[in-house]
Amino acid sequence: MRVTKRTNIAMRVLMFCAANDGRLVTKAEIAECCNASENHLAQVINQLGQLGFLHTQRGRNGGLSLGRPADEIKIGDVFRVLEAPVPVAECFADVDNTCPLTASCRLRSALTVAVEAFYQSLDPITLDALMCHNHGLLQILNPEGACDRRELAAAV
Repeated sequence: MRVTKRTNIAMRVLMFCAANDGRLVTKAEIAECCNASENHLAQVINQLGQLGFLHTQRGRNGGLSLGRPADEIKIGDVFRVLEAPVPVAECFADVDNTCPLTASCRLRSALTVAVEAFYQSLDPITLDALMCHNHGLLQILNPEGACDRRELAAAV
């Protein structure tokens, strides 16, 4: 299974927001730090906002932040909703399916089980678990040194 560019960018956006918790971040900041085009980011941010993973605020002092706490964002949920529209194989496509084997092929059933196992393996992982004590990632996503408040509180 190959993760789509949309999901890859979505994870970068969520991790950037988690690393910069407590403030609104801008699309331009994310684009620069995460090596993503602002056009792709705009589409992904819009979708993540509609799904409740992000809170977006328009206007001069606008920006975005996590829509819920990082420990409530399950990576399996993010992948599931963003990857679901992309068929894993041609036979999963409602349109454009030209495979003559579809009616009798057992590969589709096996792939369905495999894809669900992939998502289930990501279900227990939260955004917080990806970020917590990951000083290397925090340094990349927040080089100004504004470390995650939970880590600072735990260290005291």
